[in-house]
Amino acid sequence: MFWVFSVSFWAFIVLTCPLFFAGALLVWLVTLPFDRRRVALHLYSSAWASFYVYICPLWRLRVLHRDRLPWRGPAVLVANHASLIDILVLFALFRPFKFVSKQEIFRVPVLGWNMRLNGYVPLVRGSGASVRRMMELCDAHLAAGSPLMIFPEGRRTSDGSLQAFKNGAFDLAVRHGVPVYPIVVHGTRRALPREGFVLREHIRARVEVLPPLLPADFADVGALREATREAIAAGLAAP
Repeated sequence: MFWVFSVSFWAFIVLTCPLFFAGALLVWLVTLPFDRRRVALHLYSSAWASFYVYICPLWRLRVLHRDRLPWRGPAVLVANHASLIDILVLFALFRPFKFVSKQEIFRVPVLGWNMRLNGYVPLVRGSGASVRRMMELCDAHLAAGSPLMIFPEGRRTSDGSLQAFKNGAFDLAVRHGVPVYPIVVHGTRRALPREGFVLREHIRARVEVLPPLLPADFADVGALREATREAIAAGLAAP
C-alpha cells in the first residue's frame, strides 16, 4: 500500500513543481528591484514546500513556538536532521531564513533552480574550498540581516540518534554576535528514513523552536555548540 501511495505522491510533486517554479520566477522578477534579501521569494517557497506537507494524508504537522523566531535581523537557526522531510517541515516556520544545503540538491532540476534564486548556500561535504566559500556566503547573509538555517550534524542520521555537531554554525554565531535558535524536529524519520523513498507510515510530526542561546553567555564556540546539542537532545527526549 505504502509504495503505491509513495509513487503517486512523488509523481504529483514532480508534475506540480514546474508550476510552482513558474510562480517563483514571477515573484523573483516582480520583487527583484526592492527585495534584496528575497524575503518574498522565500515566503513563497515556504508556502510551496508546506503545501506538500499539509496535503499528504499520511502526515500531520504541528509547529510550536514559531513566534520565538525573529522576522528581521540576523540569527543562526540549527535543527536536527533525520529525513528529507525535515526540509519541507522547516519551511513551515515561515520565517525568512537562508538554507545551507548540500550541493547535490542544487543540481536537482526545478528545486535546485529555486534554491539558487533564493540565494541559499551550497556545500560540498569534505571539500575545504567549499566550506570556506560557504562560510563567506553565510557571513554575507548575516551581515545583510538574513537568518541562516543549518543542520549542524552535517548529514541525516542513519539510526535516529543525534550525531555530533560541527562547529560552523556556532563559529558564525560567535563571530557575528547573533543568537542561536535550537529547533527540534520530531517524527520525520519514521515517515521517510535515510534509505529509500517509500513513505513508511502515518506520522504526527512536530517542529519546536526552543529559546535562543546567546554567544555572550558561553566561553567559546565549543561551549555554545554543546549547549545547543544538549538542548535539542532534551527536546527530542521529551514526549
